[in-house]
Amino acid sequence: MTSMYLSICDLCNREGVRLTEHHLIPREMGGKSSETALLCTTCHKQIHALYSNKELAFMLNTLERLKDDEKIIKYLKWVEKQPPTTEFTIKKSKHVRKKHKK
Repeated sequence: MTSMYLSICDLCNREGVRLTEHHLIPREMGGKSSETALLCTTCHKQIHALYSNKELAFMLNTLERLKDDEKIIKYLKWVEKQPPTTEFTIKKSKHVRKKHKK
């Protein structure tokens, strides 16, 4: 996760956030040279907390698919109201924790 300059997040559209590069197809799933999106650290952490890399690679591998996902829509409604400088603790969902243990 490479930290970038402050700008606008491709997912939540908050301005003045620290951006990271998100591989739309995770690197470990063959996406090293695939398309990326610039996401704030909060959005990036939330995506990886909600979904396994396999789910991201096969079901949520475009920005449009992410934005149309029910869990992400709910998250975006909340995060869009948060100040861009606030750091949040994000916990992995039980669903993702189980997938990592296998």
